[in-house]
Amino acid sequence: MNIVEIKQMNTVERLKIMEAVWDFLLYDESEIESPEWHGSIFSDRKRKIEEGRAEFVSIRALRRTGHENQRYSCFKRGCK
Repeated sequence: MNIVEIKQMNTVERLKIMEAVWDFLLYDESEIESPEWHGSIFSDRKRKIEEGRAEFVSIRALRRTGHENQRYSCFKRGCK
């Protein structure tokens, strides 16, 4: 399956494909190694929580700022 075929699907068909992929990943026994930058972000966030400097924002507030799109595009590019 390629992107052209996916674009031709309706939303229900796309969701069914996503569910099938998630089901496969859920029961897949192989290990998926997290990228190294995941560990550094986790460590930084943990340190901020321990130091009392962490800031928590609701999803609604995050969406109002527009930063959720920045984080998503950053995730797709693999940046920090």
